[in-house]
Amino acid sequence: MNPLRLFLLLPLMVDSQAGSGLPADHGEKMTLGLELFRSDVGKVLQRHCVKCHGGEKTRGDFDLVTREGLLQHKGAVIPFDAQASRMMALIRHEDSPEMPHEKPKLADEAIAKIAAWIDLGAPYDGPLVEGKTPPRDKSRVSEEDRQWWSFQPLADVRPPPGSAHPIDAFLIAAAQPAKLSLNPPADPRTLIRRAFLDLTGLPPAPAEVAAWLAEPSPAAWSKVVAGLLDSPGHGERWARHWLDVARFAESSGFEHDYDRPHAFHYRDFVIKALNADMPFDQFARWQLAGDEFAPGDALAITATGFLGAGVFPTQITANEVERTRYDAMDDMLSTTGSAFLGLSIGCARCHDHKSDPIPEKDYYRLLSTFTTTVRSNIPLDLDPERSRQQREDREKLRAMLSEDLARMDDTLRPDYDGWIAGGLDDSAASWILMQPSGLKSAKGATFKPLDDGSYLVEGENGAQDIYTLTLPLDGRPVTAFRLEALADPSLKGGGPGRAGNGNFALGTIEVSLTPPQAAAGAVKIGRAFAGFEQNAGDLSVASSLDDNPATGWAVDGQIGKDHAAVFVFETPLEPAPGSVLTVKLVFSVNGQHNIGRPRFALTGAVDPPLENQSPPLEIAGFIERARSGVDLGEAEQQAMFGWWKQNQEPWRAASNRLAAHDAAPVNDMTTVMVCAEGYPPLVMHSQGPPFLQETHILKRGDTNLKQAVAEQGFLQVLMRDADESRWQWTPPAGASHTGRRRSLANWMTDVERGAGALMARVTVNRLWQHHFGRGLVATPNDFGMTGAAPSHPELLEWLAGELVRNGWRLKPLHQLMMTSAAYQQSSASDPAKLAADPDNALFLRRVPQRLEAEAVRDSALAVSGLLDRSMFGAGTLDERSLRRSIYFTVKRSKLLNSMLVFDVPEPLTSQGTRPTTTVAPQALLMMNSPQVREWALAFARRIENESGGSDEPAEWVTHAYRLALGRDPREAEIHAAVEFIAGGVDQYPPGGMAPPQTLALADFCQAVLALNEFVYTP
Repeated sequence: MNPLRLFLLLPLMVDSQAGSGLPADHGEKMTLGLELFRSDVGKVLQRHCVKCHGGEKTRGDFDLVTREGLLQHKGAVIPFDAQASRMMALIRHEDSPEMPHEKPKLADEAIAKIAAWIDLGAPYDGPLVEGKTPPRDKSRVSEEDRQWWSFQPLADVRPPPGSAHPIDAFLIAAAQPAKLSLNPPADPRTLIRRAFLDLTGLPPAPAEVAAWLAEPSPAAWSKVVAGLLDSPGHGERWARHWLDVARFAESSGFEHDYDRPHAFHYRDFVIKALNADMPFDQFARWQLAGDEFAPGDALAITATGFLGAGVFPTQITANEVERTRYDAMDDMLSTTGSAFLGLSIGCARCHDHKSDPIPEKDYYRLLSTFTTTVRSNIPLDLDPERSRQQREDREKLRAMLSEDLARMDDTLRPDYDGWIAGGLDDSAASWILMQPSGLKSAKGATFKPLDDGSYLVEGENGAQDIYTLTLPLDGRPVTAFRLEALADPSLKGGGPGRAGNGNFALGTIEVSLTPPQAAAGAVKIGRAFAGFEQNAGDLSVASSLDDNPATGWAVDGQIGKDHAAVFVFETPLEPAPGSVLTVKLVFSVNGQHNIGRPRFALTGAVDPPLENQSPPLEIAGFIERARSGVDLGEAEQQAMFGWWKQNQEPWRAASNRLAAHDAAPVNDMTTVMVCAEGYPPLVMHSQGPPFLQETHILKRGDTNLKQAVAEQGFLQVLMRDADESRWQWTPPAGASHTGRRRSLANWMTDVERGAGALMARVTVNRLWQHHFGRGLVATPNDFGMTGAAPSHPELLEWLAGELVRNGWRLKPLHQLMMTSAAYQQSSASDPAKLAADPDNALFLRRVPQRLEAEAVRDSALAVSGLLDRSMFGAGTLDERSLRRSIYFTVKRSKLLNSMLVFDVPEPLTSQGTRPTTTVAPQALLMMNSPQVREWALAFARRIENESGGSDEPAEWVTHAYRLALGRDPREAEIHAAVEFIAGGVDQYPPGGMAPPQTLALADFCQAVLALNEFVYTP
């Protein structure tokens, strides 16, 4: 029976037909009438009628070329009533004029088929003469258009009686006319392997097989399925199916194919959502408008990566900006239509859809949803609970470190009192802050003194300036000069330099002493070191000591921070009181790269440190007063103690621990690529804004032929009435988003009056497809009029209803399908069944399915013992990676060869199915790939390790079969494998990368990995 005839079992009436005068089974009749028109009636009318009625001429104003013309001649054809239609009397030659005119009467069989066609509503499938279609308002969808099966509301279908499982009941009922039945169940070992590979993409371990074989009951089977659905591997397996549909990739495509380093978070969202059994309607809503449905939920916002996963050119001219933007919006809309509704909405971009009732106007009304939707990289807290716990832990640790630092006052007080009693020597301060008696700029800059002893450089920022400072000395020895470059908010980027990027570059430093200590006044610097330097070469502090003015100390990489450098004199200075040290700082490396806030200090320490803060000027005054015998007040004493303790090692260590804690980066936020509104857009190299302010209806899709501005709306054929306000959502005042994407999601998930019934059908069909090898609708991305008809429309309808009744949760449907006898049946061949149902359209036997590229690789890694099961995070293009294949980076111009050879699709558009080819490169890959060889060698070593030191090849072979195939080898297999291994041992000389027996065993393991049985789901 043609599958279309099964539509008679569906109640396909829509609400708008009530009271219309149409028969109750209008939809079913029109569908069957269309089939009859295609097979017979249209050909009869073309051959015998249109030459006089609509071809070269139209006699009697009776135009048979189109249905509209046919019905314009009142009374000639009355749909659903052939008996009352005058045309029947004319072609039966019961009335005049007889038709065909002056020619023999049509054959009785042809007349009967025309009568049956009229009784079925007289539907047409396009005009009978090419190019002759009557003008009509194509912006409106007719009631006839709405009668296509997939556009109907969900029907209240009940499983047929006679079977314990509802799925089996539907399949058995459909097979009864052919007198066929389901295959017997597969053996338990086959079932357990089938379930593991289907739900996780990994083979079962021998212990898991043994546990199932110990109790292969229906109850135990249900527990096995439930356990696999709850395993982390389930989301990793089934996320790959959805990522094909979502055309997910991590690069932009086209000739430059720039990377999208933050796009992988969308992949992680899909895995998390499927593992959590997120209701599919929520899954859809979040991918379209997660930021509008749940603006405070990072996972919901991450889900919008769905919209931005498509291709996009990254280098375009100003003339291409607008066209490219329409292309980007079309990609979002087309993928949404294919993925969720199984409709090729994008075909209506340049004209009304050629086959489905989607007018061009509806396309642009939907397209306007994405007018201001753009890709953005934004910071998100992806794990708020973990972040909250980390904040609490940080606060507790900070409180503890603060208490430790506070206790230092009591610990150090005795030492401080000893310092006071000992005469306040200089041991507490290695460095003494200096106030230059002279400080000038060669280019006219000015120096504003600050309270901490530093100077803020203001005014002219000349190219290649020279700062000259004179430092009066008091006769104490001097071993080194310290230059600090301090950050300041008044400087670009916080400084410490005055350059546009906040940097500086000290080219050379010149020091002289007056009166001179030696014959010459110049002071030679022996070495220099700094807390940070831009590099170890020409921008290091050491390079400021050479004779090249184009090299010198710079700090790019730590802009906005304080820096210091120490210049140690080759010979310590022992100046007489009243001597003056002159220092010239020459900024010659780059223009305007001058220090913006310097501070100067000298020391007499033999081994000068970088730190040990000099006493501020105020504290230095307190110290001098105390030395002269003046009693200091309590506030002055506290200030001096505060400075003194900062130079004590125990206090500094405690303070540094607290400072390091406070300075440690808080990694609560993660950069994520989303596709939403209100965030800074990714502009790339486009010469213009990345989005439009409004979307126009374009004539023939040409941006140069703009028509009216498109206001958001939805597909008429999937609305039960014209009231669109029920789905429209207005965001709160001040929101950065328009609410249009949420409105679209509301319509798309509305089962009663929107597109939700179609979305439910498409969704359950995808599940069925991956469990049974093909969908109930064999074209999972096309439920329109060019797609395949459902093989079991009642079953599809019932499953869609079950999805909705179960709150759109997918795991109950997985459980339902996998506990059916249909899923558990064997793949045994039956000649009668093959003859009657060669394509297995009735699902009356199991057809083994070749594993996808990812599952082939993951299974090999699993049995070899190498699989790294760590989840989530950035991917890689390294084929040596040991993680699951879903974590490979998907770069459009660099798809991995090992994936391509096993038919991984190119992620340019939504992919509802993958092809399954059988080509030589697949076998060559398994035989010659370095990765496969590594897996085989690891597999061999695993077998040796888990065999308890046994040297019996038969035991190795048995263990290998159990690990890889979930079964024991047959005697013939053992015999052949043992001979193979023995022959291999003789071929490998000792002293290689592994013992000869291990290498021979690896050869056998590689052969096992290449078996059809290993790469097929049984």
